[in-house]
Amino acid sequence: MTNEKEFIDSLVPEYITSDISSQTRYMRDLMIRTFKPYIRVGGGCALELGSEIGYMSERIAELVCQIDIVDGSEDFLEKVKTRNILNANYYCSLFEEFVAPIKYDYVFMSHVLEHLVDDHFVLSKVKDEFLAKKGYLFITVPNARALSRQLARHMGMISSLYDLTPNDIRGGHRRVYDRVTLNRAIEHAGFEIIAQGGLFFKPFSDFQLDQLIDSKFLKTEHQEGLYRLGQEYPDMCGDLYAVCKSQ
Repeated sequence: MTNEKEFIDSLVPEYITSDISSQTRYMRDLMIRTFKPYIRVGGGCALELGSEIGYMSERIAELVCQIDIVDGSEDFLEKVKTRNILNANYYCSLFEEFVAPIKYDYVFMSHVLEHLVDDHFVLSKVKDEFLAKKGYLFITVPNARALSRQLARHMGMISSLYDLTPNDIRGGHRRVYDRVTLNRAIEHAGFEIIAQGGLFFKPFSDFQLDQLIDSKFLKTEHQEGLYRLGQEYPDMCGDLYAVCKSQ
């Protein structure tokens, strides 16, 4: 899959400054906040599939004894290494080809599934080869039915909620999920979903939210309110999440 590695390397410029985005950092913090209750005191061993430049890697590492980080781009991994995560091991590999040295208590797939050529193959590999028997798989994906996408459709910017936008294409996305298609993919691979929902009621695009946050128009209490509103209206959230165990 040489071409796939080249594809991943081509995405590095798009993500190299991703943690400059206030909205992106906040969403990642919400992911950690959502998954943290499932991580036992004392940690355990975690596998992160897809590191990007390491913001999530750093946050996960604070919660576990060991984190093994796998990415198909050496450039991404070099960026993560600059964070000096003391309990991390690094593997440059496609997920499809990765040979896990151990079984993991936790596997994190944060904004990964939408990038994969074959999501079923990788999810099945996680179940059969990577995850310990009583382990947890944590997944987040962008939501096709986010209010921001629904607004874009009514503005004529997209014809379908399932179209790949120019932003999706720049980010290397190959598909868009809603709750039904995400659940089907997870359950088809043999996982049981024990918790699911939406993260952050999202009325506007990322760059618009960045502007609103950075200008202090949206304050912390507004962001918290949108997070809580998202718990009531998961189908209008920016991201969907699932906490899974093997059946």
